[in-house]
Amino acid sequence: MAIAKTIEIISSSAESIEHAVKDGLRRARETVDNIEGVWVKDIKAQVRDGELVEWRVIMVLTFVLND
Repeated sequence: MAIAKTIEIISSSAESIEHAVKDGLRRARETVDNIEGVWVKDIKAQVRDGELVEWRVIMVLTFVLND
């Protein structure tokens, strides 16, 4: 029987939402094994002087615990 766990992370990118998600997943994989899914829970943007300068995503990662 597999047991899964979730964690919430925040990632950002000046390039795009997709880049923020991919970069967050890449970084999480450095310390978390068996990631099975990603839920983008929220998307935000940082604005400076009226210009969009950074995308931020809040993601919930689901991973299966090792036996």
